[in-house]
Amino acid sequence: MADDFSKAENLAKTMNDVQPMPTKKAIGKDEILKALQTLKDYQDAKLYLTNRIRSNTDWWRMRHWRELNDYGEKDDERPTSGWLFNTIISKHAELMAAYPTFNCLPREQGDKEEAQRLSDILPVVLEQNDFEEVFSAEGWEKLQNGTGIFGVFWDGKKLNGLGDIRITNVDPLSLYWQAGIKDIQASKNVFYTQDIDNDTLIQMHPQLKGKIGGREIGNDTYRNEESKVDETEKSMVVDWYYKTIGPDGRQVLHYAQFVNDELLFASENEPEKYPNGWYAHGQYPYVFDVLFPVSGSIAGFGYIDVCRSPQKYIDLINQAITKSAMIGATPRYFVRTDGNVNEEEFANITKPFVHTDGNLGEDSIREIKTSGLDGMYITFLNNKIEEMKETAGNRDVGNGGTTSGVTAASAIAAMQESAGKSSKDSTKASYRAYRRVILMCIELIRQFYDLPRQFRIVGRDGIESFIQYNNDGLKDSVVEAFDGQVGVRTPVFDLEISAQEESAYTKLSQNELALQFYQLGFFNPQMADQSLACLDMMDFRGKTEVMQKIQMYQTLQQQLMLWQQLAITMANKYGDPMAQGLMAQTGMLPQGESLPQGEASAPEMFSEGRKEGKRLERARNEANESYKP
Repeated sequence: MADDFSKAENLAKTMNDVQPMPTKKAIGKDEILKALQTLKDYQDAKLYLTNRIRSNTDWWRMRHWRELNDYGEKDDERPTSGWLFNTIISKHAELMAAYPTFNCLPREQGDKEEAQRLSDILPVVLEQNDFEEVFSAEGWEKLQNGTGIFGVFWDGKKLNGLGDIRITNVDPLSLYWQAGIKDIQASKNVFYTQDIDNDTLIQMHPQLKGKIGGREIGNDTYRNEESKVDETEKSMVVDWYYKTIGPDGRQVLHYAQFVNDELLFASENEPEKYPNGWYAHGQYPYVFDVLFPVSGSIAGFGYIDVCRSPQKYIDLINQAITKSAMIGATPRYFVRTDGNVNEEEFANITKPFVHTDGNLGEDSIREIKTSGLDGMYITFLNNKIEEMKETAGNRDVGNGGTTSGVTAASAIAAMQESAGKSSKDSTKASYRAYRRVILMCIELIRQFYDLPRQFRIVGRDGIESFIQYNNDGLKDSVVEAFDGQVGVRTPVFDLEISAQEESAYTKLSQNELALQFYQLGFFNPQMADQSLACLDMMDFRGKTEVMQKIQMYQTLQQQLMLWQQLAITMANKYGDPMAQGLMAQTGMLPQGESLPQGEASAPEMFSEGRKEGKRLERARNEANESYKP
């Protein structure tokens, strides 16, 4: 029994000495290795798109002859014309001419003030991110490759650690997603890769010393002859975004960063700090803007994919025509082996004498005659150029050219507007992507703008003001439903997207429409009812504002007439000479006429009114005194 007690005592001491098992992290080395394999699978599935983007980059840089090596001899001239290049820069100019802006609109009456404040501060946030440059870079990617990508992140290092929104253009070669999806939000994982110098990584993360170097997976890059990048001293850093299902059944976005199999950060490993995941909105921070969509793919194709075939044959025909022109412009001769002509002296045009041995026959040396180039080949070349213009919708009138006989400025502007119809479609798609970017910015403001920030706002009238803003007006609030139940209300906003600057044609047509309204008397308050009835059947930009102004003029006219009638009535009743003279000066009373004198003048009535007022005041004071306790 004593031995059993001793054994039990020793067992209890042993159990007390055992440390509790540490809780397993959600993201560890095994999860990182699985993520690396998933990234490799995504890279393999994206290989065709990667090669197409690389090829498009060569065509954009007019270095596409590497793909045309099977045509012509090795030493032939390889001319490159800029018709495809001109198509893209013209489309980009049209895109930037329609640079978007927005107006934030509330869905509930109580959020009207908050919507106006967002409309004021968000343009400042975009300006601080140089969004016009980001929009331009995304537009180049979209036009060339068919897919532009915005990245909308929260950067905790901005503003000296206060943090703010960061918006960037994302390289499509560095982003990887699940194959076969149509929406980036449907992907199980999203990976973004970038190469960083090893010494920089070690400075940022000292635990990586001796653990990096070499790579299992390479980063997709472009073919660049100007500068060879040495990757031996670099490591690929992977930003891994993935979604899980939270306790309430909603999707939760998490973020992890790793190098090789070394974890640098994982939001899922810190549930206390990130209870709602990395971003509370639960969406991947990437917005895709597709030019020409492809079934079964999230990425589209661009103008280079459409126009590379005519550009190819334009260059090939140019090569053949150039070669033919060089042959025709360079004299060549047949020389008999027994012609005894000094060929060196004959080829040197600076020598006035050419020596020969023996008699010089007519067939000793003879020029090689070549037939001129047939005009059909020039016609074929021009047809290919026109084919590219029509295919891309890049007609001459859209670039400032005109057709014969058209000289009126309004007609030229109308033709330019009509020529840009295809660009308007792609611009609308960019506006839809822009809308998603702004909505994502609002969600980041809702999550992170806890501390107030200062903004300098310049209104439409040019007046400068300073406002302080935080996310108090965007947070959830408890409301009572109709059935007495308590719910949570989240302020939600709609966006009205429009071009920041209208085109010349739009301004011209708008100005002409305003002049027509003026000439037809639309702004005459006496014709307000007819004008409003006519405007109600019309549709043009700014229609609501015009109708509101006409109604305002009608109301002012009615008020003015009411005051005129009142003034006439008062002057008629009291016969005030001063009022009579003023009415005559303003036209309310015709010259030469007078109002009949009443019972008393206006000064007398004013004096009587003062007396009556004092009498009422004394009576009120006496009544108050009588009710005192």
